[in-house]
Amino acid sequence: MNRLSNGNIAAITIAIVMILDQALKIWVKTHFFYGEEFIITDWFRFRFIENNGMAFGMELGSKLLLTWFRIIAVGLFIYYLVKIRNRTDLPRGFVVCIALITAGAASNAIDGIFYGIMFNAPPVPLVAEMFPPEGGYGTIFYGRVVDMFYFPLCEWDWPEWLPLWGGEHFIFFQPIFNIADAALSVSVVILIIFYSSILGKTGENTGQNTATQDA
Repeated sequence: MNRLSNGNIAAITIAIVMILDQALKIWVKTHFFYGEEFIITDWFRFRFIENNGMAFGMELGSKLLLTWFRIIAVGLFIYYLVKIRNRTDLPRGFVVCIALITAGAASNAIDGIFYGIMFNAPPVPLVAEMFPPEGGYGTIFYGRVVDMFYFPLCEWDWPEWLPLWGGEHFIFFQPIFNIADAALSVSVVILIIFYSSILGKTGENTGQNTATQDA
């Protein structure tokens, strides 16, 4: 029985994540006005927001610098996946995690590179139009990342006597994110927990088994 190579597994994983992420982002962008929320349950909601930063709405440095960082990171991860495409000594889960990180960074990079020229930004309650005749809301490399998943799992008011946060309303897990963020973040956690011993060794035997596979 033929076994899928690391390269095939990585390519399939990247394609699935990027297609799902971009399809959902485009649907949300063209069907929700900015800030609109659709409540599925109390703890699972769609809320359309955009940000200039990293995963879960965090921001770091300039928008252009972040976009180029994503592009370079994606290039390096793709190069690494090509190098290990014929390795037979690596767990499939490890390869999938690297592919998920690559897909997450690449899909968010697409937002940052192209969304500024692909969509307009009409006032609320109008929804955005894809490829509007009057042009987009920005320029190339200055698009905003679309987020929509919101999981306010629980909330409460801190007691008045508590230092610093006394009397404040607290919502557990406030970040709003997308499929790319989830793919990237979850895979990093899995790599650290289950595959940290592999990370420092994969470069040593990158060419191992390649000659046998190609013979």
